[in-house]
Amino acid sequence: MSSPIRWAVVPALLVAFAFVAAGCGETVLDQTKTADTLQSSLEKTFHEKIKSVDCPSGVKIEAGKTFTCDVVFSNGKQAIATLRIRDKDGDMSFVGLKPSK
Repeated sequence: MSSPIRWAVVPALLVAFAFVAAGCGETVLDQTKTADTLQSSLEKTFHEKIKSVDCPSGVKIEAGKTFTCDVVFSNGKQAIATLRIRDKDGDMSFVGLKPSK
């Protein structure tokens, strides 16, 4: 699909992300599952393939914390997705998508 990417808040919610324990009693998000879930959500929202999603590792689960993931669309356009951790269970909300600089 060749429609332009809409750089606005997408009304998709991402919930029930899996997390894993990582030493010293800290709980962190599962990097792979976070990226996979975000990719699936963006593909459904934009009705186009996402080439890749790269989320950071070691993101501690802290309610209210935000972090970003790099997104590459199949047409080569790059974007930054912002996610917010909603609660101690690792549930998250999609905050927005903006073009990479």
